[in-house]
Amino acid sequence: MKKLKKKRLLLLSCTIAIILFGVWFSTSNMYKFAKGYFLYKTHAPSSQVNETVQKPPSDKPTIDKTPSNNTTKKELYPVRPKTGEEIGELYIPKLKTKLPIFHGTNEDELEKGVGHFAGSVLPGENDNSVLSGHRDTVFRKLGQVGEGDLLIVRTSAGEFTYKVNKVRIVDEDDRTVIVPKPRATLTVSTCYPFDYIGSAPERYILVAYLTSKTVS
Repeated sequence: MKKLKKKRLLLLSCTIAIILFGVWFSTSNMYKFAKGYFLYKTHAPSSQVNETVQKPPSDKPTIDKTPSNNTTKKELYPVRPKTGEEIGELYIPKLKTKLPIFHGTNEDELEKGVGHFAGSVLPGENDNSVLSGHRDTVFRKLGQVGEGDLLIVRTSAGEFTYKVNKVRIVDEDDRTVIVPKPRATLTVSTCYPFDYIGSAPERYILVAYLTSKTVS
């Protein structure tokens, strides 16, 4: 008799435990589902959210809120230059020197003047525009240019004035020279040291920020 009561008590305890576990499991999953649904609705892409918004009547004007920066490239340079094409000139007031700029940094371009790294934006555009030149030709005196000096670039898009914010000496393999920038930047690079005989192991870098522009 006692064994029968113990079995019934054990069975009843197991049944209650299973019921409580089921209630807890259901409640926990419902909470996770509700939380996930809320986050999805809160951070859903605008394209999905807008589907439930009633469109304004066609007879009412709508306001274009697209940032003008998105069309900067098209406004300044409707036609992109080809490799080897002369795109403008670099004027360095400190040295009283004007240097032609060619699109590309192959030896053909660097033999004629300053080369514009084709993987970077064009002068005047937002982001990092990178120029390079030989230390024994166009940039022989670039070591005299430092913080606070101006670099002026003139192209078909207008005149863009940059002010040198930083001077860097980096290894020849340093790729941070060409990384994107959060603002309109002109990065000018040449081999270093200037009096080194042979292939120089470092690079002299001028990092300049756009301070003013006159668009054509």
